[in-house]
Amino acid sequence: MKGKPDSSIKRDTKETRITAELYFTEPGIRQIETTLPFFNHLLEAMTFHGGFGLVLKAEGDTDVDPHHLVEDTGLVLGQLFDDFFGKSGGVTRFSHKVIPMDEALAEVTIDICGRPTCVYLADYPQNTAGTFDLTLIREFLLALTQKGRLSLHAEIRRGDNGHHMAEALFKALGKALFEAFSPRGNDASAMSTKGTI
Repeated sequence: MKGKPDSSIKRDTKETRITAELYFTEPGIRQIETTLPFFNHLLEAMTFHGGFGLVLKAEGDTDVDPHHLVEDTGLVLGQLFDDFFGKSGGVTRFSHKVIPMDEALAEVTIDICGRPTCVYLADYPQNTAGTFDLTLIREFLLALTQKGRLSLHAEIRRGDNGHHMAEALFKALGKALFEAFSPRGNDASAMSTKGTI
């Protein structure tokens, strides 16, 4: 039986309907349901290897274009982590992770600085993984960065298989999110020489 989530968000628009709960220290709580199978796969890899729990249900107008669902899921996840940060006080703040998957190698660096910045470098040899448009990963990361108020640098250094490349990236993202948001004392003023983020 799951306990109380560390953060929960509900987002309803004319385009998407999303509910999400973050269980930061309960990695066994994982239930991810979107209408995009490969996106589910990426989010499951992110949470499993990140070591945190997530309950997510997302649906929307994918008959028009999956873009809205992927972007809005990024917005919701960013809000989840930003809300968790607001409740937890001081966190580790920085993280840098490099993860391989077969021939692919991906790198993610995070700074919880309150200034949304997203730098994303990837050159996929295929346009899709299954039926999933790999260009949507950029939209997800931009949205996550905006609502999470992060400086996020994500780079796929190399790879021949788009599936491997995207999955390595999400594994690195999960590990980086968990480390950066791991609580470190109760004093957020210790996170910056300015005394505040």
